[in-house]
Amino acid sequence: MSEVELPNPEELKALRAEAFGKHIALVTAAFAAALALAAMGGNHATKEMLLAQQRASDQWAFYQAKSIREHDSLVHQQLLELELSTRGASLTHEARRKMEATASALAGDAQRYHEQKIEIEREAKALEQERDRFRAKDPYFEYAEALLQIAIVMASISIVADSFPVFIVSLVMALTGAFLTLDGYTLLIALPFIGG
Repeated sequence: MSEVELPNPEELKALRAEAFGKHIALVTAAFAAALALAAMGGNHATKEMLLAQQRASDQWAFYQAKSIREHDSLVHQQLLELELSTRGASLTHEARRKMEATASALAGDAQRYHEQKIEIEREAKALEQERDRFRAKDPYFEYAEALLQIAIVMASISIVADSFPVFIVSLVMALTGAFLTLDGYTLLIALPFIGG
């Protein structure tokens, strides 16, 4: 009868640990890729939030300039109308006609500035909504990055400690981080514990 050589239990344990480590290393690479997506999303959200804020501020400054011009036109129109009402009889026909035409033009300018203000205000508010949308996205990415970084560390610890339970904790954290990353991009589910 031939002898059957039984594997050395230490060698089996070493092979199992090596295979476990390789699998965890591959999964950890996926965690790192998810972390890169979370970081990219967070950077984009921050950049877009700041850009929208700047553009909204520019629009509000433009709105203010139109308000000043509208007010200036109305004041000058009222002054001309006051002068016409007080000195109208003593003015020549030509002078009176020019003053009335100027007052009418000033009224038209004031109306034009008012209409322009309405459009500028609409654009500024739309930019503020865009800013707020990106502001709401940012915390999702921040939490996702933190969870994914911790998941990578925990996965590394699971390799060193040869501990499957530690890896499960790492996996749960990574999946939560990946979910938050996806939600940061889409804002499909508003999570009450994440303030924006």
